[in-house]
Amino acid sequence: MFCVIYRSTKRDQTYLYVEKKDDFSRVPEELMQGFGQPKLVMILPLDGRKKLVNADLDKVKQALADQGYYLQLPPPPENLLKQYLAENGKK
Repeated sequence: MFCVIYRSTKRDQTYLYVEKKDDFSRVPEELMQGFGQPKLVMILPLDGRKKLVNADLDKVKQALADQGYYLQLPPPPENLLKQYLAENGKK
């Protein structure tokens, strides 16, 4: 199984995985409008792979099979003040 990964031009650190290059037929139109013009990042074989860097491999495979796409959103921003206070025993 292969997937094709595109980067969003409207949302930083947002990626769209699809089954075939330039085939967005199973991606909802509303999602595509919010995603912007997709920029090709890579074509990635999923078979034989144990993990992905920023996505759960099993969820990606399942989403591709069920809905034809997987949307990877950016991680939530770090709250550095909260982290600092926790490390220093303050609330």
